[in-house]
Amino acid sequence: MKAPQAAIKPYARALHELARERQQTDAVARELQAMVDLLQQDAELRDFFSRPWVSAAAKREASMAIAARLELSPLVRDFIGLVARAGRAQDLDAIAEIFRKMVDADLGRVRAQVRTRVPLTEGERDALRARLASVTGAREVIVEERTDGTLLGGFVAEIGTYVVDGSLDGQLARIGERLKQV
Repeated sequence: MKAPQAAIKPYARALHELARERQQTDAVARELQAMVDLLQQDAELRDFFSRPWVSAAAKREASMAIAARLELSPLVRDFIGLVARAGRAQDLDAIAEIFRKMVDADLGRVRAQVRTRVPLTEGERDALRARLASVTGAREVIVEERTDGTLLGGFVAEIGTYVVDGSLDGQLARIGERLKQV
């Protein structure tokens, strides 16, 4: 069971403060994501950290060994050990997501989840980044793209709750609504 955000946000906030003081926010975000990726790929390891009967000391020791194998910085290694000892290793993905959002906010960066029928060309991706940056006022837009075979064409971009529907499906739906009003 995942912990509520209020229970895990202090972990992300504390790591963010330390990383910012050391001017290592992007590096810490990458290292934290490497650990999250490993936990997502290894079901046995994920199960180990979620078992309540495994001692905090065993979880901390395992996390420290993993951090050493991944060659994580001392800050991230110690943080992961703290999280494991506190019984929050299963929440590391949520902590990393909150941390990433804090770093993005610091840098004026937004992430757009973009769905397209076919992959965008580099020119289309650059044009979309520029348009979304002007609409959102962000300094940088990171496009996280995925293909969606259900779209007829175009794209749908989501930034938080903001949606830009440039899909053929959306255009047809808007035309249909206009025709209904005539």
